[in-house]
Amino acid sequence: MTEVSSNTSHLSVAMTTTGMTHTADKNMVTSSVHNIVDFYFQIAVLIIGVVGTAANALVLYVLVASKQHKKNVLIVHQNAVDLFTSFFMIVTYMYITRLCNIHLTGSVGYWLCIMILNECITWCGTNVSALNLAIITVERYLKVVYSAWSQNKLRNWMIYLAMLLSWSIAVINNLAVVFQTSGVIDGVCYSIALWKNQTDRIFYFTWNFLSFYVIILVIFVFCYWRIVLVIRRQARVMASHAISASNAAQNQYNQIQSNVIKTMIFVSTCYAVSWLPANILYMIITLHPYPIPFDGFYYGFMLLAYSYMCTNPFIYAIKLDPVRKVILHLIPC
Repeated sequence: MTEVSSNTSHLSVAMTTTGMTHTADKNMVTSSVHNIVDFYFQIAVLIIGVVGTAANALVLYVLVASKQHKKNVLIVHQNAVDLFTSFFMIVTYMYITRLCNIHLTGSVGYWLCIMILNECITWCGTNVSALNLAIITVERYLKVVYSAWSQNKLRNWMIYLAMLLSWSIAVINNLAVVFQTSGVIDGVCYSIALWKNQTDRIFYFTWNFLSFYVIILVIFVFCYWRIVLVIRRQARVMASHAISASNAAQNQYNQIQSNVIKTMIFVSTCYAVSWLPANILYMIITLHPYPIPFDGFYYGFMLLAYSYMCTNPFIYAIKLDPVRKVILHLIPC
């Protein structure tokens, strides 16, 4: 018989490694203080979604206006994914905040539970964001460390295929589990809580932690470490020779590439730092056989993780030269 995961349902808002899901448990007695904290947490996430949507929309416009959508396709895609995720954070939390106590019935209630209340769409975007960061890292690694090979072999269709695969993996990873472990029982939405056994639940959340955090982090560290070594070696070689007109142009190109790489290192570091506490906390909750009262840490760590969505555009605005120049021109003073 299918069991309702106690570790998942002991929080009024239960987090998964792929995101956070809203779970209502009619048998759980929640204090008024906890309800108030829960409500303000939802409002805070809603505010983050609004800021993230506005900031990402502005930066996406600037990237297109500065012609970066032709030069840095993956960075534009990253910004578009963050815009998509931030927008659906607004949609989801506007609905959760207003209608979380509505009795769900019929097919409409089922689909509201599956697609809205458990944030399935939002966390598809979150997974795509992580995968796309890894793709950007690998692309920069190939262009710097294996520049000759990338010029001859790397094609635009490969980049578009990688973006399509990131969406496919994220959607399949979320929907396959959501449909199996979520449902409406007596008007209550159980989100990623109806597991057949404990082993399946632990395997799934361990898989997500490794796939969308640990492996992504390993790619960041390895690739950017090699990139920095190659850039430093190239800088020493350039400094040891007199700068002619030809290698001066090459030096300018290298500086542009270096600026992009520094920006993406900041973005990758932000992702690693923002999601680390939340991932560690949920792995503890998942592996522990009994519910643990981590509510206070949970809310703080998840707000830190969510803030990643509205942090990226500010990094682009500060670190990426084309974006910074266009934004400065938009400021009247």
